[in-house]
Amino acid sequence: MEDRENGLWLNRIEPYEGESISHFLGRFRRAKGNKFSAPSGLGQVAGIGAVVARWEKFYFNPFPSRQELEALADVVMLDVDRLVQMLPPKGVTMKLKPIRLCGACYGESPCHRIEWQFKEVYKCDRHNLRLLLKCTNCETPFPIPALWEKGECPRCLLPFATMARRQKPG
Repeated sequence: MEDRENGLWLNRIEPYEGESISHFLGRFRRAKGNKFSAPSGLGQVAGIGAVVARWEKFYFNPFPSRQELEALADVVMLDVDRLVQMLPPKGVTMKLKPIRLCGACYGESPCHRIEWQFKEVYKCDRHNLRLLLKCTNCETPFPIPALWEKGECPRCLLPFATMARRQKPG
């Protein structure tokens, strides 16, 4: 895609099934050829300003408008309804902190799933394991998914998929 005003060429990335908008936006920003160092750059190109940084942190109050999502969808080259799937359904309360993870799911599909942050969700329905709230090795809380560049603990570098071995049954 070429952004006519800024002369940018952007590369499209395919979202994972169930991926959270935070994780997707981080992956998009870092994708080869895109290289947005901060969410504000992506928001600026989309013409929606700093709201992208809020979405990466799961702050959806006010909930993204259709107009904002259409502007972002145009830049990330996705259908707006595909972006909506990365958001919590209307009326579902989010648990912003701590960031949650199922290591077993991550081993199957390397992404943060939006449902892990739903307030009422404490376990993985697929694997019947309690969601992790911090690294199983060094106990460092997980950063926001937009920052999950290598799929590992930022402190001790333990891969997220390896953490499944220490997850307890739900």
